[in-house]
Amino acid sequence: MSHFAILCFKQSVTFNKYWLRKCLRHYLTCHARVYSTGINNHHKNYIAKEERADRRKALRLQVLQDIKKTKRKVEEIIEKENIWTVPNFLCMGRILTSPYLSYLILSQDYQVALWLLVIAGFSDLADGWIARTWTSQASKLGSFLDPVADKLLVGTLFLSLAWVRLVPIPLACLVVARDVALVLAASYIRYQSLPPPKTLSRYFDPTHATVQLAPTYISKINTVIQLSFVAASLAAPIFHFINHPVLEGLCYITALTTLTGGLSYLTSKNTYKFLRRKASTKSSN
Repeated sequence: MSHFAILCFKQSVTFNKYWLRKCLRHYLTCHARVYSTGINNHHKNYIAKEERADRRKALRLQVLQDIKKTKRKVEEIIEKENIWTVPNFLCMGRILTSPYLSYLILSQDYQVALWLLVIAGFSDLADGWIARTWTSQASKLGSFLDPVADKLLVGTLFLSLAWVRLVPIPLACLVVARDVALVLAASYIRYQSLPPPKTLSRYFDPTHATVQLAPTYISKINTVIQLSFVAASLAAPIFHFINHPVLEGLCYITALTTLTGGLSYLTSKNTYKFLRRKASTKSSN
């Protein structure tokens, strides 16, 4: 029995060694296969990341090149000009003065407001005279900035004077409504004059002159009458002629010229002109 048991034990040990070797070999083969698969996947992911980075760099370079080409095309079409001129500074001065004038009127400091309005009126005459006398001081932006400054000044004055009961409220509403309509029309013309692509940065870039505005003769007369009526209304409480018949007559004349001036922009064909760069036509020849 002991000899038979020893023989069986030796056979079982040999059998177990055989299966242990086989299992170990199978384990090592599977482990090596998994390890090599992981390395291959990691390598593939690394290559894919590099390819995506290269594609992003190429796309970024392409976008930058497209932007540069677009800028060059825009500069060929749109005329750039010098906006740092004396008339433009005077217009900006009138724009910045308007809120302070309104504050003086609401505070019933009519004397200081009247003097400041006189200075603003002289600046309006001065910027036009400078632009006509020295061509280097004329700009397409000035043709847009000057009427905007006038309308902002006049509208602010009419609203403030209507608040303190020195100007009829219907007249103030008429003046402001007409000026808002004109400003919206000028903004639309500016948008239409821009060549594609039409972006906000180019729309609000004052150095890109794409349109030139020209006020009608009736509108110029209306601006003078409006400023005269505002000055008279400011002087009325100072010199004690509120509700004077002459002032009431000037009020009706202001309303009539305001309506006529607004209609003149609808009937006239020379109120604006689209601009294109002249150098581009010369280079094409």
